Amino acid sequence: MSGPSALLDRISDDLATHGLFARGVLCLDGETSAPRLADGAAARSIVLVGPIGGSLWPAFEPWRATRSDRGGDHPLDAWSKQILNAVAETHGATAYFPSDQPYQPFQAWAKQAEGLKPSPLGILMHPQFGLWHSYRGALGFSQVLDEPLKPDTVSHACDHCVDKPCLSRCPVNAIGPAGFDVRACRAHLATEAGQAGCMQSGCLARNACPVGEAFRYPGPQLRFHMQAHRHMQALGPARNSQIRLPS
Repeated sequence: MSGPSALLDRISDDLATHGLFARGVLCLDGETSAPRLADGAAARSIVLVGPIGGSLWPAFEPWRATRSDRGGDHPLDAWSKQILNAVAETHGATAYFPSDQPYQPFQAWAKQAEGLKPSPLGILMHPQFGLWHSYRGALGFSQVLDEPLKPDTVSHACDHCVDKPCLSRCPVNAIGPAGFDVRACRAHLATEAGQAGCMQSGCLARNACPVGEAFRYPGPQLRFHMQAHRHMQALGPARNSQIRLPS
């Protein structure tokens, strides 16, 4: 079997080894805003790649344990690049990453490919996985790939959530209509209560969301993301403008 569908199957098989999934496909044929491929041409298809729930942890944590530097300052980025660059080379693609310039519109791609909308926390709400998913990168192709059929509209769980526990659960009300109060969050995480709460068990506001509870990250992964989140906050105002809740 050959063709776009077979290519997607092979990519999915390669990603599955690392607990990653082809999360969505979108076609950019003819769009002037399409990202550039390694040869300078415009990408015609994008395959979004990411984990579901804690799927990457069994592959990532052993990799990190073998590194003398534990993967450096940004181990998950380093691991993601190692995996996706290899997959891209194998399948004639160009890999893109959220941490690299020029920054690519990952959230816009996800909205288009999977029909998702942001939650009050800023993380895209998935109807099945809730807030427990992310995008580690994307693969750009010169050819048009099959675009999976998806419903015209995806039910947005936040529209049907009356109590909004994610907004009331934050101990310092760092999440509200005006956005994410980085300073309030940072100050709280430095306290004993913050260390015993969010830093130990993951963001309490995120944990309060009832959607996709079965996909919640395992404890070690929650703590890893919170440590990375606090490290990003410590980088100062220049980076704080890009800080979101941990993915």
